[in-house]
Amino acid sequence: MPERTETVIIGGGQAGLAMSYYLGQLGREHIILERGRVAERWRTERWDSLAFQFPNWMIRLPGYTYAGKDPDGFMLRDGVARFIEEYARRIAPPLRCGFRVTALRQMSGTSRLAVDTEPFSLEATNVVVATGPYQEPSIPGCSVALPAATYQLTANRYTNSDQLPPGRVLVVGSGASGYQIADDLLQSGRDVYLSVGRHRRVPRRYRGKDFGWWQDKMGLGERIAESVPGGVLPPLLTGVNGGRDVDLRRRAQDGMMLVGSLRGIDAGRLFFAPDLEANLTKGDEGILGFTRLVDEFIAQHGLIAPEDPQVSPTSVATISSTVDLDLRAAGITSVIWATGYRYDFSCGCRDRRPSSGHDVPGRRGPGGRRACRRPHDDGQGPDRGHRRR
Repeated sequence: MPERTETVIIGGGQAGLAMSYYLGQLGREHIILERGRVAERWRTERWDSLAFQFPNWMIRLPGYTYAGKDPDGFMLRDGVARFIEEYARRIAPPLRCGFRVTALRQMSGTSRLAVDTEPFSLEATNVVVATGPYQEPSIPGCSVALPAATYQLTANRYTNSDQLPPGRVLVVGSGASGYQIADDLLQSGRDVYLSVGRHRRVPRRYRGKDFGWWQDKMGLGERIAESVPGGVLPPLLTGVNGGRDVDLRRRAQDGMMLVGSLRGIDAGRLFFAPDLEANLTKGDEGILGFTRLVDEFIAQHGLIAPEDPQVSPTSVATISSTVDLDLRAAGITSVIWATGYRYDFSCGCRDRRPSSGHDVPGRRGPGGRRACRRPHDDGQGPDRGHRRR
């Protein structure tokens, strides 16, 4: 007979542990099921040089906050995993690791739910799916048209430049993951192309404070999804090397080769939309929009903050780019897909929320070209600028 409990939490990352903390505070019976280890995705699905997008003082979970000696620094990947692991140790949740949920189903003749793993089943009144929004990479259908010799991998499988074969690399996707991976490759001495789609730049620091401080102060991180205007993109940030502005135009001056949105692939050729300058300009508007918001907030609340020089996000000259690349002639041997994620509810763990990306089957464009319709560029990290109810 299945073991019974009031609530099963699927997922032992930060969301599942936070849910367990609150249930524990209320004295409610529950069990967490984790497919791997605590913070598994931070351990095995992040690249080596990744730095958290927000300063250390913002790393916090219910009942536990960062208390180290570098509050304004930016924690690296392994540090974040250790923070979550230490949190689990402190709250001592009823956690069972190494058990992947294979099915979730309603039991016949009752409102209770059956949660199946390979070795055992649980019976529960409530089930919380806490597996996060970054479950399965969403890869454009045109990927199948790449030559068999081209090395392909997704952002969550990239670790460092040494895993790639010699040659140039194309990174598709200009969200935080795509940019940080392209930047890591550039700093490693690799020649890298970055396919630039929609993005939203924000200043790393403005008027004496980090972007995260202003976001926190203005309550922007506390908004529920339904209150955020449609089409708002996550901020493009990096915590690498102490945190700095992400400026794609200046990275182009440093050697990063920028191209527009990937439109299709055919016979070893890549076809890009002529939208690079438009995408860069639109992304730059995020800088002005955010600084204007901060200035208005300071004035409305009578805050004292140092003045910053006038922000000029388009100080670098317009960038021209190609719309057609021959893979062999360009020397591109690897393609990294940083094109967002989709939910995976294959076990039956479904809810009403839309995914952060979606699979689009390959379709044939003009001349039989395999076209790329891309999902949203991804935003690495657990904070995408708003929360869900």
